[in-house]
Amino acid sequence: MLKEFDVKTLCFNPFERIGRDWCLITAGREGSFNTMTASWGGVGILWNKEVATCYIRPQRYTKEFVDREELFTLSFFPDGYRKALNLCGTVSGRDHDKPAEAGLTPLFTDGAVSFKEADLVLVCRKLYARPMTEQSFTDKSVLERNYPTRDLHTIYIGEIIKAYKA
Repeated sequence: MLKEFDVKTLCFNPFERIGRDWCLITAGREGSFNTMTASWGGVGILWNKEVATCYIRPQRYTKEFVDREELFTLSFFPDGYRKALNLCGTVSGRDHDKPAEAGLTPLFTDGAVSFKEADLVLVCRKLYARPMTEQSFTDKSVLERNYPTRDLHTIYIGEIIKAYKA
């Protein structure tokens, strides 16, 4: 059972929870939502607000939902969910019911979608969205290594308006 807490008391290693353990970015509403696995992102302070940053490639179905909605969530899971997160990162919600196939239970709260099995959920209100540009890369080797087909991410910054933990 998830309980709300003050995000200012959040204490976690983003290099582990995001980069190594992964999370799900989810947007939409009951009856129409999508989720995707993310291993790039961050949390911090920007514009005097607690924020989360995430990155979505243009071909991802979830991008349509994040672009359309005011809110998105970042859901983090305890050990044992790697297979579910891998599935959510490799199949498209256009063709699959990812939560059902991954064994995840959607949780609809605060006008956003997360998952009952998560042990940490950040509900974010979108503040900023901007596609990356080739010209903005000061180290072209990063561009070449990560974007050989030039499908550059859109950067999303969301104010963390609610936080829940198990």
